[in-house]
Amino acid sequence: MAEITASLVKELRERTGAGMMECKKALTESNGDVDAAAEALRKSGLAKADKKAGRVAAEGRVAMAQEAGKAALVEINSETDFVAKDANFVAFTEAVANAALGAADIDALKSASIDGKTVEEARAELIAKVGENVQVRRMARIDSDNNVAAYVHGGRIGVLVEVKGGDADLARGLAMHIAAMNPPHVKASDVPADFIAKEKEIEMAKMSDKDRAKPAEILEKIIGGKIAKIVNEVTLYGQDYVLDTDKKVEAVLKAAGADVVGFQRLAVGEGIEKVVEDYAAEVMKQAGLA
Repeated sequence: MAEITASLVKELRERTGAGMMECKKALTESNGDVDAAAEALRKSGLAKADKKAGRVAAEGRVAMAQEAGKAALVEINSETDFVAKDANFVAFTEAVANAALGAADIDALKSASIDGKTVEEARAELIAKVGENVQVRRMARIDSDNNVAAYVHGGRIGVLVEVKGGDADLARGLAMHIAAMNPPHVKASDVPADFIAKEKEIEMAKMSDKDRAKPAEILEKIIGGKIAKIVNEVTLYGQDYVLDTDKKVEAVLKAAGADVVGFQRLAVGEGIEKVVEDYAAEVMKQAGLA
């Protein structure tokens, strides 16, 4: 048996773009023959799969799993919405979400086992199957004795929320609210001071010269009212509750003797810069017409 050195693995990775473990396994099975190992990786689809890693995967799906006081969300990306709806892709996201219940972070999740293989190995197999880049991008997880709810809307937005007090129905209702309204903060005390200062500056600039000439205490009251409205808009507690718009979320929580400990919200593709191909412009450019 030939020795599988680090330099051999490196050479095969550079040639095929396949993962380190896949390269090592292929080299072992080919007794150190790099050409044979490369051919085996191409035949298995793993080399082809990893060559797709440079493509932007900005579509995909958010999946959830929940048991007892644990709940988890995972965002798994594909290149197109078509693949995001593929049965193989959906099954993969569900399996990964279940694995996330016991994973401390995204790196641990990628090494976790699903169906007798690691998440990374299963991902590579899925790529070969669907013909697109697939990325296990991020996860969120809560493990608590408090009320915990997980909610996914249309496979595109997922929310985890932890509530001290109240009941499971309240926690789920709040998760639905957060999915719909996307509040950046929980309470007014969580809103950064520099945000408040900037909003005050903006509101002052919007005022007429006549209003700015009013006595300081009146001016402060006017600005204070505007800022309070803005703070309500950016905080969970200050928003109108989507399941009962006559009440603020804060009032609903107070009536239930409950308090939100925290929440996490994932939306498919947020923060990923999508590449938009303009083929007409590209053709014109190459033809010297643009």
